[in-house]
Amino acid sequence: MILIADSGSTKCEWCLIKDGKKTTITTTGISPYFLTKDAIVVLLQKELMPKLKNLEALTVHYYGTGLAAAENVLMIKSALKSVFGKAKINVATDLLAAARALCGYEQGIVCILGTGSNSCYYNGKKIVKNSPGLGYVLGDEGSGAYLGKKVIQYMLYNIFDEHLQHRFKEKFGVETAQILDSVYKQPFPNRYLASFTPFLTENRGHYMIENILEDGINDFFFTHLNKYAQSRTSPINFIGGVAFAFRDVIKELCTSYELELGKIFKAPMNELVKYHTTAENSRNF
Repeated sequence: MILIADSGSTKCEWCLIKDGKKTTITTTGISPYFLTKDAIVVLLQKELMPKLKNLEALTVHYYGTGLAAAENVLMIKSALKSVFGKAKINVATDLLAAARALCGYEQGIVCILGTGSNSCYYNGKKIVKNSPGLGYVLGDEGSGAYLGKKVIQYMLYNIFDEHLQHRFKEKFGVETAQILDSVYKQPFPNRYLASFTPFLTENRGHYMIENILEDGINDFFFTHLNKYAQSRTSPINFIGGVAFAFRDVIKELCTSYELELGKIFKAPMNELVKYHTTAENSRNF
């Protein structure tokens, strides 16, 4: 049996492969920056293990956010070991998951636009260069948290016109004090900020909404994609809910920057299953 995990900050998708059959499970996202080892163990025991029906995977391939730091890798591996005592545990970044899903064994630029954002140049085997992701406070350009923050700013600064202000209040029903409390005092502020991105989807066509999308995703292009010399000769691939929802904006920006657009996937799991069930990779990571 093989268990593959793809975790962002908001949700984690698990796929158990047994005798060629797949079982998919979704749990809360796991971020080592917001959860302790004990909290991760509790989350897994509460949300994952009951759905596995006491099955223990022989190999766990875990890809997740926040794993650029070695200490976070060790913490995640320790938490998984506490739950899957006998399993072989492999832990890597969500960026490597994106690269393997989007590029396989081909080279290319890989971009994640989900709750957070990240990017790299992948040479077909490993990540060679990474433009650092600084998280939702300092970076995450083009991400759900970044775009959601813009929505809140436009609302609280009274930049939205009367129509959009009414739509916002009708949808979310929150006051300024509640928003500030959720951002500055409550856990998982990045998820909270990203929860406002559906407002953008629902109000496409309004010039203020289009400005937020174009400016926010352009910030990702300008800040990160310009850092890769390979971006002029390699396809630019995207993965994540934000990338998939606003793929028309990405296509337009690729045209403006004269970049070759590659694939745009919503999630990597289907391709990761193929990757880890081939004869060549079934025993390797």
